[in-house]
Amino acid sequence: MAGGYDDRDGKIWMDGKLVEWRDANVHILTHALHYASSVFEGERAYNGKIFKSVEHSERLQRSAKLIDFEVPYSVEEIEAAKYATMEANGLTDAYVRAVAWRGAGEDMGVASAKNPVRFAVAAWEWGNYYGDAKFKGAKLDISKWKRPSPETIPCEAKAAGLYMICTMSKHAAEAKGCSDAMMFDYRGYVAEATGANIFFVKNGEVHTPKADCFLNGITRQTVIGMLKEKGITVNERHIMPEELEGFEQCWLTGTAAEVTPVGQIGDYNFEVGALARDISESYEKLVRS
Repeated sequence: MAGGYDDRDGKIWMDGKLVEWRDANVHILTHALHYASSVFEGERAYNGKIFKSVEHSERLQRSAKLIDFEVPYSVEEIEAAKYATMEANGLTDAYVRAVAWRGAGEDMGVASAKNPVRFAVAAWEWGNYYGDAKFKGAKLDISKWKRPSPETIPCEAKAAGLYMICTMSKHAAEAKGCSDAMMFDYRGYVAEATGANIFFVKNGEVHTPKADCFLNGITRQTVIGMLKEKGITVNERHIMPEELEGFEQCWLTGTAAEVTPVGQIGDYNFEVGALARDISESYEKLVRS
């Protein structure tokens, strides 16, 4: 599939039916466009099966409730829509994007209770999120922006508005020749990358930031479970910036990123070592099993 994301052949599931890709549009006064009243899920399908699909659908509903609206479809209906979209586009290995948002209606100020909630699913082929970094190790910048306090945002929601500083951070990183940026949180602890969680290795043990002010990713949870099954100690804790120098390996996790080794964060270098490669390979086997 080539061309801009608004100009492609195919079908998108929108508000209860499949429509032509180019016709899947919204009005300029859609509330979500102005006030970020939108939640979404990024999912990957392997061999015709969406990995952890129901968990993603359930999280979409939770995210909507956290920003004060209800997705107008049940988990079962969301599941059916995702698979109908893949089938309509002839896809078995795909990235699947489900999104729910407050549309255009009677309200066009900050409040939007009178506006309808809309829902859509799109799917397309998408390779490695970080390109060849998946094999040689990604290079990360360190963002000037910090993940906010959970007193200021609904940090457990996968909501559009929470990604504004992520976009800005990734743009700054790419301008420096990096794949992504690592962010600290409001307290100064290591948090995550712009769209992926982060893991470190030291002396045979794994360390990952405690998910108390950022999204506890489904892939993150999956990888923690895999590591524990392998008998590897996983420490979920607050990580100070000065600890970066002592870590030996690093990787990112996310639906788009899958498991991607990291070779450099700012001035800190990491080996793309045996554990990083093993967990990446093990994850590939799991999602295709």
